[in-house]
Amino acid sequence: MWLTDTRDSYDTVAESYADMLRDAMASRPYLRAALALFAEKVLADGGGPVADVGCGPGHITAHLRDLGVDAFGIDLSPGMVRTAQREHPGVRFEVGSMTDLDLADGSVAGLISWWSLIHVPDDEVPIVMKHFHRVLRAGGALQIGFHVGDETRHKTQGYGGHPMRIDVHHRPPEKVADWLRNAGFQIEAQLLLDPDKPTPGAILFARRH
Repeated sequence: MWLTDTRDSYDTVAESYADMLRDAMASRPYLRAALALFAEKVLADGGGPVADVGCGPGHITAHLRDLGVDAFGIDLSPGMVRTAQREHPGVRFEVGSMTDLDLADGSVAGLISWWSLIHVPDDEVPIVMKHFHRVLRAGGALQIGFHVGDETRHKTQGYGGHPMRIDVHHRPPEKVADWLRNAGFQIEAQLLLDPDKPTPGAILFARRH
């Protein structure tokens, strides 16, 4: 099952992935700008808890907290959660799945999910979007980051040369936007990253109706 493969694969690469991303934000001004805008929106709306779903080693969660946001992290991989807890002591991290998000209805002021939806098969993405909509309070900000394209690649080796067994889905921004609209979100902005590179990225800014 894809969930088991994804969890086991990221358990395997947790340490090397954390090493790779530890200082990554310093060289990515457009990513920092996207996070700054997200934080500004959450705080302007009165603040509150923000879920970083698919948080990996916690670098985005920690960056949001540096911006004044009450962020906590959720990840499918226990190995990633342990790594995040070690890298960022005092920050809340927990194991969980975006396909069965264990958060109360309307309990978060914002939700961010960067490059974690990429492992969810198409037929299960609407389930994830419904959970995102359910746990966000009315008007809550959502930000989704993903690979741009129209293909699925099977990855057998990952960070640090460790074995992995995961599918990586590259999707057109409009496809992801339609999933969000169908779940009850309004798209506010789209940022296309590295359009001249082999694997561009995109970030969608949305708000819960």
